[in-house]
Amino acid sequence: MLSLPTEEDHRLTPVFQEDRVCTGVTTVRGRVFLSYPSADRPGVQVVEALPDGRRVPYPDVAWNRANRSPSEGFVHVNGLRGGPDGRLWIVDSGTPQLGGAQVPGGARLIAVNLDGDQVERVYHLDEAVYPGSYVDDVRFNGRMAYFSDAGAAGLIVLDLDSGRPRRVLDGHPSTAGGPVVADGRVLRDPDGADVRLHVDQLEVSPDGRWLYYQPASGGMSRIATRWLDDPSVSADEMARTVERWCDTPSTGGTAIDATGTIYLSDLERRRVLVLAPDRNVRTLVADPRLAWVDAMWLDADARLWMPAAQLHLTAGLNGGVAAVDYPVQIYRMPVEIGPPARDHA
Repeated sequence: MLSLPTEEDHRLTPVFQEDRVCTGVTTVRGRVFLSYPSADRPGVQVVEALPDGRRVPYPDVAWNRANRSPSEGFVHVNGLRGGPDGRLWIVDSGTPQLGGAQVPGGARLIAVNLDGDQVERVYHLDEAVYPGSYVDDVRFNGRMAYFSDAGAAGLIVLDLDSGRPRRVLDGHPSTAGGPVVADGRVLRDPDGADVRLHVDQLEVSPDGRWLYYQPASGGMSRIATRWLDDPSVSADEMARTVERWCDTPSTGGTAIDATGTIYLSDLERRRVLVLAPDRNVRTLVADPRLAWVDAMWLDADARLWMPAAQLHLTAGLNGGVAAVDYPVQIYRMPVEIGPPARDHA
């Protein structure tokens, strides 16, 4: 029988307490931004968390208004992160919910200039998505950006100079997810079907040579970025270059440090694991409060931010029953090494 941790770890510091499910946190130039996937109820999708405790819609109220078309604001923000250029980058999944249909023009990468808090550029991903796609997260490698598609198994490669996206490893076994397990149980949707999230987590190695990725159900693979970046590489040729890297558990989020060590949350046992470049795995922290740690963030001061999102207790992943224990907490703890320069400003 699965045993969950019972003792709280003193190294975890509660930083924010949210009255909605929060899956994303990022820091840019000392500023903190949060994202809410509307998994429990609709509302503002991106905020700046001010030191006085206020949550200010970001980049403004108009972008965050509910039921807006893509021409008027966000459809559904699933990820955000500070980029190596000092901008805030926001991933719009393009569909109101996982399993929903893509809204034409909705799947986007949105770059916000923090100097004026203005949207500077919008990259459209329509050419690389399917009706059932759910664009999940992004990582940067020079002038290339890589996205995971949790709705339709595959990766998306975006040339930031040309603005052209391409779909790669479409339907490849390494991108396809199986049943997701959290707290020892298989997750089910409101109709009782197994929840399957395809390729979800991804990280670029500090030297830019490798992309590590996996579905939410676990099983990490890697591929050399030179294959991803070359539009002339055939699908068959690219598929042959994929390497199985590590048999990871169901995972909510990852982060990578400057040595290439990957942090990944273990949804099955409420802990965060450390995957070293030599593929050795150890437990960093186990704590009963770490309920579905989602998109982690490693800041410039070598502090790991962990939103305990409780997504497995939302109605959509819990057989139609809402059981989130509010407030939703975001924790932080010190680690030994900071982020790679390739990924962070």
